[in-house]
Amino acid sequence: MAVRRSTLAAREARLAYWMLAPTFAVILLIVLVPVLLTVWLSFKPVTLADLRAPAPVANERVLEQPQQPGEELVLRLTMRNGSQRVALRAVTWEKTLPAGLALATDDPRCTQAGGVVRCAFGTWEPGYRETLELAFRADAAYLDAGAPEIREAPTDMRARAENVLTSLVFTLDNYRRILTGTEFWPTLRITLGYTIFSSIGSILLGLFAAMLLNSQFRGQGLLRGLFLFPYVAPVIAVAFVWAFFLDPFSGTVNAVGQRWDLLAGPVNFLGQRAIDISVLGFTFAFPLALTTVIVFSSWNYFPFAFLFILARLQAVPMDMYEAADVDGAGPFAKFWYITLPNLAGILAVLFLLRFMFLINKFEDIFLLTGGAAGTKNLPVLVYDEAFARADIGSGSAVAMILFVVLLAFMFLYYRFAPESER
Repeated sequence: MAVRRSTLAAREARLAYWMLAPTFAVILLIVLVPVLLTVWLSFKPVTLADLRAPAPVANERVLEQPQQPGEELVLRLTMRNGSQRVALRAVTWEKTLPAGLALATDDPRCTQAGGVVRCAFGTWEPGYRETLELAFRADAAYLDAGAPEIREAPTDMRARAENVLTSLVFTLDNYRRILTGTEFWPTLRITLGYTIFSSIGSILLGLFAAMLLNSQFRGQGLLRGLFLFPYVAPVIAVAFVWAFFLDPFSGTVNAVGQRWDLLAGPVNFLGQRAIDISVLGFTFAFPLALTTVIVFSSWNYFPFAFLFILARLQAVPMDMYEAADVDGAGPFAKFWYITLPNLAGILAVLFLLRFMFLINKFEDIFLLTGGAAGTKNLPVLVYDEAFARADIGSGSAVAMILFVVLLAFMFLYYRFAPESER
C-alpha cells in the first residue's frame, strides 16, 4: 500500500508540473527573452541605423520620351548602397515593362526576358553609388497605349546583406567604452546614492506615518487614504507639480521662502548641481538637485512602506507594551526595545524591495531634471546611450552592468542578512 501511495503521489506531482508548464513557459518568455536579447546586443556593435536591414536604393528619372515608333525611351537609374558599414551582395533590379518597349542598352549586366528587364549588379561596397542610363526602343504598341509612365511600372530591387543583429561577430568595445569613459563611474555613484538614500527616506517616512496612524482616533481612515495619494497618483502629474512648485522664478517654494526671508534669492532646486553651505566654519558643496530628487522619491514611495509597516505594527502583541508600562518604560524605550525588533524583518524586506525598484527607476529623474545637474543615474544613461547617441550596443552594455550591480546587492543581502529577516 505504501508503494501505491508513493506512485500516486508521484503521478499527481507530474500532473501538477504539466498543468503549471504553460505558466512557467509564459514567465520564461516574458523574463528570459528580454534579458537574453539584452546580453546579445551588449556584445554587438549595433546602432539605431542597424535595426533597419541595409538595402539598395534606386531613383528613376526619364530623360527622353519617344514620340515616334523606333525612338528610344531613356531611363536614368541613380543607385546607391543605403548602408555606410555593410556591403550588399547579389544586388538585382527588375522592372516589368509596359507593352511595346524593348531593351536597347548594350550592358552585360542587364537582360530582358519577355516583358521583364533584369539587371544583376553583383556586390556593392558600403556607400557605393552608381548612375546607369537604360535605353528602351518603343514601337507602335507603346505609343498606341498612350506611352504609359515607365516609373509607375512594377519594380523590384533586392540584395543580400549580413545583419549585424544576427551575425556571430561579437565585441567587447561596448563595455570597454562605457567602463573607461568619464561618465560611467560618477553615474554609478549617483545611482547608488540616489537608490540608498531614497530607500532609507521612504522607509523612515513610512515608519513615521505608520506610528502616527497606529492609534485609534477620529478621521483615521481618511488620513490613511490621504497618505496613499503620492503612491497612486500618476508620477508624471506629481513630477510636474513638484517642478512647478520648485521653479526658481514662478514657484511657490521660492516665493514663500523669499517672502519669509528664508531664502536670499531664487534657488533652482532642480537645475543647480550644488550650493555652498557653511557649518561650524567648514564650507562644503551640498548636492542640491540630487537631494531634491531624493526627497521627491522618498515622498512619492513612502506609502508602499507605510502599508507594510502598519500591518506589521498591528500584529505586535499589546501585552508587550503593557508589560513595558508596568516596568516604567518610556515611549522611546518601548520603540527601541519592542517596536523596532518586531519591525526589523519587514524593514529589511522593504529596503531590499525599494532598492530593486529604485535602482531601475527612470521616470522620476527623467521627468524632474532629465539627468542634468548631477542627477543622472544608470537607467537615464541607458536611455542616453541607446537613443540620444543612437548606440543600442552601448545602451545594452550599461543595462547589463546595472543588472550585475543589482545581482551583487542581492547576493550580499542574502549572504549577510539574518535568516529570520530574509
